[in-house]
Order: sequence, then C-alpha cells, then structure tokens
Amino acid sequence: MGQEDKSDMMSLKARVAQALNAEREKDEGCTTRLSTLRLIDAAIRDRDVCARGRGDSEGCPDADVRNVLDTMIAQRETAAREHDDAGRIEDAIREREEIEIIRKFLPEPLGTKALEAAVEEVVDDLGATKLKDIGRCMSALKQRYPGKIESGTAGKVMRKALTGQKAAAK
Repeated sequence: MGQEDKSDMMSLKARVAQALNAEREKDEGCTTRLSTLRLIDAAIRDRDVCARGRGDSEGCPDADVRNVLDTMIAQRETAAREHDDAGRIEDAIREREEIEIIRKFLPEPLGTKALEAAVEEVVDDLGATKLKDIGRCMSALKQRYPGKIESGTAGKVMRKALTGQKAAAK
C-alpha cells in the first residue's frame, strides 16, 4: 500500500519510466505491455522535446502527459472498432489490451456520487443558473479535477444540475 501512495505523488512520466524499466528487467522478450510502454515513453519524450523547444526546461507537465494518454486511448478505440469491422479479431484484442495498459496510468474517474457533488460545488461556486453557463462550469470542473472527469458523463450531470436549478428557481 505504501508503494501506491508513492506512485500517486510521482509524476506520470516517472511512473511510465519506472514501469518500463521494470518490464525491461523481466527479460521476457517483447510483450504487448513492453511495446505499449515503449510507445507511451516515445510519445512523452516527443512532448518533452517540444516543451523544451518552447523554453520549458522541465519538459511537458502531467496535464500534457494525460492528454497524450487520452489521445492514445482514443486512437486505439478507433482502431479496435475498425479491426472488428474488418474481421481482424486478433488485432482488435491487441488494441484493447493496449488500452487497458494505458488506462492504468490515468487516475480513476470520479464515481457518480462524487461527480454529482463536484458538479454541484462548481455550479454553486460560480453562481451558474442557465445552460449557457455550462462551458464555464465544465472548464472549472476540469481544472479542479484534472484527469478525473469524463467529459460526456460530466456534461450530462452538469446539464441536469443546471436545468434542475433552473426549474427550482421558477
């Protein structure tokens, strides 16, 4: 349990590097996990190079790494669907395995109750009363809970909170 506490405090880059080194030490050949970790590491290094080119000497922040991981998941979900449609089941299975490996580095999304409470808090803090406030509220929600918000689900909860509040105000 102590190691989990440390990994929560570690940057995403450090966690990926640690997992990659541990996988290399196993010396089991090239597994799906090892190849996926290498792809993640390469994408992070690419972002680091871009960040250093902009003058950020520490490389890309965790928010950028989370965006990279989210993008990698989206790409694999699309590829898995395409493989399914084309009848290439083994390839679809491999894509889904990679998705699970990548997801292990992302924080757990907020559960339903926690998300509803977070939405209510943001709506109250911002004094939002109309559906046109949804963009401002979603932006604040994502800032307060980076990486823990699923946009689609949060948007539905936000709409429900704003329309429920609007109906109560009448």
